[in-house]
Amino acid sequence: MGPYLLGLRLSGRRVLVVGGGRVAQRRVPALLEAGAEVTVVSPGVTPALDDLIAAGRVTWHDRPYEVGDCDGAWLVQACTDDRSVNTAVAAEAEAKRVWCVRADDKDASAAWTPATGRVDEISVAVTAGGDPRRAAGIRDAVVEALRDGTVDARRNRTKPVGVALVGGGPGDPGLITVRGRQLLAQADVVVADRLAPRALLDELAPDVELIDAAKVPYGRSLSQETINELLVDRARQGKFVVRLKGGDSFVFGRGGEEMIACAEAGIPVLVVPGLTSAVAVPAAAGVPVTHRGVSQEFHVISVHVAPDDPKSTVDWPGLARSQGTLVLLMAVERLAKVAEALIRDGRSPETPVMVVQDGTLPTQRAVTASLSTVADRVSAAGIRPPAIVIVGDVVRVGQEVEMVRAERLP
Repeated sequence: MGPYLLGLRLSGRRVLVVGGGRVAQRRVPALLEAGAEVTVVSPGVTPALDDLIAAGRVTWHDRPYEVGDCDGAWLVQACTDDRSVNTAVAAEAEAKRVWCVRADDKDASAAWTPATGRVDEISVAVTAGGDPRRAAGIRDAVVEALRDGTVDARRNRTKPVGVALVGGGPGDPGLITVRGRQLLAQADVVVADRLAPRALLDELAPDVELIDAAKVPYGRSLSQETINELLVDRARQGKFVVRLKGGDSFVFGRGGEEMIACAEAGIPVLVVPGLTSAVAVPAAAGVPVTHRGVSQEFHVISVHVAPDDPKSTVDWPGLARSQGTLVLLMAVERLAKVAEALIRDGRSPETPVMVVQDGTLPTQRAVTASLSTVADRVSAAGIRPPAIVIVGDVVRVGQEVEMVRAERLP
């Protein structure tokens, strides 16, 4: 017959572990995490167990097992490599009606230790007929599915409340953080920008309210004030709201404004950082934003207004004098003016530039040029937003890597 599964709450309860080898070394930390008062009986212990004993977390009797050791225990683990000792321990435990786990014989064991995992408040335990390797494999699959949101965790008594500002990463849905995907799976409402990983939205449950904030440059979009009002309104209705953006919410994402609006309304806010496209897209194109001996600094600049626009707050002369890498966002349509300003203020016209469109997506493509030619090259190639512009000698590093790869191809 299969076992009757039960979650034991061991806090403050004595657990006896007989044996001090590798099996005990695996079992003891989990028992301590559950709050058990662990006693180890063994003539010797592993270094890992010795550390726990030295820290006062485990009581150790440096001797072989003796009859009477099971007294006062709520649970016994027989973990020695001597079958006769494990048999004796199990027999004493059985006589005293204490559950005993035998590590050496699943069929003779009164209880089995499952393969366990935990994701937030969810605990997973798998026995798989007493086969530990199979149980561990199934446990890993379930835990991974809970972490990435593949398994729906929305229906629970203690779901998150308020608003979560989730950075969705640079575009590839696999690059959202584990925490971000978890929260997305628990959302009642999702307010998404156009640069958020759209493929993840197809996985939302049918009853999730999806609000498209768009944020299309010079096109249809919700105002920031409207977005703030939506976040507050839905959260006040008791719904858990995820604000899903591309990249990171706090890197030109106006996440700070949304956080302030929620705070003023008394709405709790959880911030989940995302992988910003300013670093991720150059990396996906093979270009490091810093490289030893080439660049020890990089600057991330929003070019939503041109260098000569009165509303620009960017120190373009300072950037031109800098030897660091420049990573320009929202710059494609103003690239000619950016190049003109940088060259005028001191950057070499021959400075290498790479422009990467749709970074991390299957449609990713890149154009490489010099600062003096990049605007024409980008126009001729039909590069459109979203695109990242990388200015600096690190572009040559990426080109060198590609040359080395090409030389090694058969």
